[in-house]
Amino acid sequence: MRTGAASETEGHFHETAFYSSDEEFLAIVVPFLTDGVAAGEPTLVSLSEANSQLVSSALPKSSGVSFVPRGAQYTRPAAAIRAYQELLAEYTRKGANQIRIVGDVPHPGLGVEWGWWARYEAVVNDAYDAYPLWALCPYDVRCTPADVLADVARTHPKLATVDGGHVDNPDFVDPTGFLAGLINSSPPPEPEPPAVVLRNPTAAAAREAVRHIAARRLTPIADTVVNDLVFAVSEGVENAMIHGSAPTTVRIWSYPDGFVAHVSDAGSGPLDPYTGLLRAGTGAGAGLGLWLAHQMCADISLHRHAAGFTLRIATTSTLTTH
Repeated sequence: MRTGAASETEGHFHETAFYSSDEEFLAIVVPFLTDGVAAGEPTLVSLSEANSQLVSSALPKSSGVSFVPRGAQYTRPAAAIRAYQELLAEYTRKGANQIRIVGDVPHPGLGVEWGWWARYEAVVNDAYDAYPLWALCPYDVRCTPADVLADVARTHPKLATVDGGHVDNPDFVDPTGFLAGLINSSPPPEPEPPAVVLRNPTAAAAREAVRHIAARRLTPIADTVVNDLVFAVSEGVENAMIHGSAPTTVRIWSYPDGFVAHVSDAGSGPLDPYTGLLRAGTGAGAGLGLWLAHQMCADISLHRHAAGFTLRIATTSTLTTH
C-alpha cells in the first residue's frame, strides 16, 4: 500500500517544491525522506553536493536513506530516464509498493543548459507512470531563473509546500502541449558563421564533413566527441531525407570546447513530442536514432519554425554535471 500524499495514486506522483532558504529546503525534504524510511519504502536522494550535505547532516546516522551521486544520474535527460526506469523496475520487481526519490534537476542556475531538461520534466510524467514512484523535485528560487521556474510550474502536477502541504498545482499543463510549445521555436543564433554549410548532403558526406572539420582544428578534441557528432549528424540527415522534406541543409560550427551542428529541412519534424527522450522500439526509425544521439551528445534540441524543422546538436570536450 502506498503512503502519504501519494496514497491514492497508482502511477507517478510528480511533485515540485520551491524554497528560498536552506531551512525551507530541509522542512520540505527531510519529512519526505524520514516518512518513506518509516514506511519501509525505498527512499533515495540524488541532489547536488551542497544539498546532499545539508540533508545528510539533518538525518540521523544509519537513516536508511540511499544517496545516489547526482553527477552520475543527471548527465543527459535520455540517460537519466533510462537509468531511473531500470532502477524503478528493479525495486518494483522486488515488491516495492512505493519508491520515493528527491532530486534536483540541472538548470542554468547550476551552470547547465535548460532546454532538454525542461523536456525531461514534462516527459517523465508519462515515462515513470508504470511505477509506484513519488518523485520530489525541489527548486531553489534564489538561483533558478524565472523562466525555468515557470517551466517547472507547468510540468509538475503536484506541489509540496514548506508547511507540509501537498496540493494540486494549478499551473500544470498537459505534457504534450508543453512539449509542442518548446519545439515551436527557432534555434538560438550562433555567434559566428558556420565552418561549413552542406546543401542536400548524403549521410556519408555529412559524416566526412564532420571528420574534416575536426582534423583542421587548432585545438585537438577527443575522438569520442567527434564520433558523437558524426553519429548524431548522420542520423539527423537520414531522418531529414526519409521523414522530412527537401531541401536539407547542414551547418557545423567548431568552437574551442566542441561543436554545434544544425540539420534543417523543410518539413515539420517528428510528430511525437517525446522523440529522443524515450526509447523507441527496434526499427522505429527516427525515434531510435535520435534516442541514441540523445544518449551521446552534450545537448540536443528540436525546433519547428517558419522555414521547417531544425535539429540542433552540441558536443563538448567536457560535460558539466554539477
